Amino acid sequence: MSPFKIFFFTALLAAAFSASTADFNSDVNVAWGNGRGKILNNGQLLTLTLDKSSGSGFQSKTEYLFGKIDMQIKLVPGNSAGTVTTFYLKSEGTTWDEIDFEFLGNTTGDPYTLHTNVYTQGKGDKEQQFHLWFDPTANFHTYSILWNPQRIILTVDDTPIREFKNSESLGVLFPKSKPMRMYASLWNADDWATRGGLVKTDWSKAPFTASYRNIKIDGCAHSNGRSSCTSTKPSSSWYTQEMDSTSQARLRWVQKNYMIYNYCTDTKRFPQGAPRECATRS
Repeated sequence: MSPFKIFFFTALLAAAFSASTADFNSDVNVAWGNGRGKILNNGQLLTLTLDKSSGSGFQSKTEYLFGKIDMQIKLVPGNSAGTVTTFYLKSEGTTWDEIDFEFLGNTTGDPYTLHTNVYTQGKGDKEQQFHLWFDPTANFHTYSILWNPQRIILTVDDTPIREFKNSESLGVLFPKSKPMRMYASLWNADDWATRGGLVKTDWSKAPFTASYRNIKIDGCAHSNGRSSCTSTKPSSSWYTQEMDSTSQARLRWVQKNYMIYNYCTDTKRFPQGAPRECATRS
């Protein structure tokens, strides 16, 4: 079968899913910020602004129970210390599930810190942090969350930086029962974001702006207790996607060269031994 036919056949199999590409008007609502979040260019671009009075944020109109979401983001340039730009999934309630990309700003010339975490039933404590191998303020780059029943894979420009596997067999919680909404925000967190809060936001540089474009959502839309996926094992490729040998090699490259914190190796925090899921190289 030719590559085109394979692509076309895959697209047909995905018809049971809710999929959309690059239209913020149809996919999201600007949720807060009193005008600081703006949808521009006929829905192709969304900008979030932070000043001393408020930040801003948006959220998907739909909740999803599993899916793959891609977002291109250009981060706050220059002195971004104290600011946090986010892209994440989160469920409702006090015992929520959550999958995080958080970009912690820094002083001019120093790198952003990409902070990742996974929460299940309101409990996180699974932080991994990275520096990036490019300037995330110079151009747009693609950040992706793949979430299926077996694993969560976080990628940057199609390069995997983290895999969190379903380790329920080891007694580890995994987010798989609560639909989540996509959120993004830009806000002030100078009490902790940069060097543990030692470096504060320089408001003389405000307003700060982060830009988002090319949103792509392919997931099982969830509403009124029902999923848009018509079977328990849908055929869309992300639903059963695993890490092949090439992806595993790229993941090891990132974690060897660009990871700056891994909860799995924090012996001061976990003196009795690493959490059980760490054996699966989450």
